Amino acid sequence: MIKEIINSKYPISKNSLNEIESLVELVDYGKGETFIKKNRRNLKEYFLLEGVCKSYLINPEGEEITISFFNEKSILSPYTTRTQDEISVINFQALTNTKLATIDAKEFERLMIDNLEIRNFGNTVLRNELSQKVEKEIGLASLTAKERLLKFREQFPMLENLIPHTDIASYLGITNISLSRLRSDLAR
Repeated sequence: MIKEIINSKYPISKNSLNEIESLVELVDYGKGETFIKKNRRNLKEYFLLEGVCKSYLINPEGEEITISFFNEKSILSPYTTRTQDEISVINFQALTNTKLATIDAKEFERLMIDNLEIRNFGNTVLRNELSQKVEKEIGLASLTAKERLLKFREQFPMLENLIPHTDIASYLGITNISLSRLRSDLAR
């Protein structure tokens, strides 16, 4: 399955894929488990094979603010964008039972240095991450709450039926009550 994930981002040769697969470790996390914790050391790259998870932060009022969602068959935010000096700057939580493939980030970096295909794959993942963050930021600044919900539904079909609505409201930058009203209005 990791082959499918990688090739959907940037197709690579069987030899390059074998190099990556030789470093993979599989891990499972249960629904609700925070598997990457802010201010803790983290040295992994993650491929989400099954399930749904989110990245989030805790604001000064102690509320969870959802930053991103990740569906199965995707790549979590790369090591270089979610850590500083090997310390995580963000939390990741399983919203359903999940299965992940992990790779030691330093070993993956070594592969990127030695293998042009893997470097191009890694750089594509980084560019995609940046593009998604910028798109969300622009949406929060320029779209109405209704437009943001419609865009969320387009980007994450069926996710609304799988995860807590509080996470969706937080991601959209609105209250849970506002989300309920929007959902009712759109259902009519």
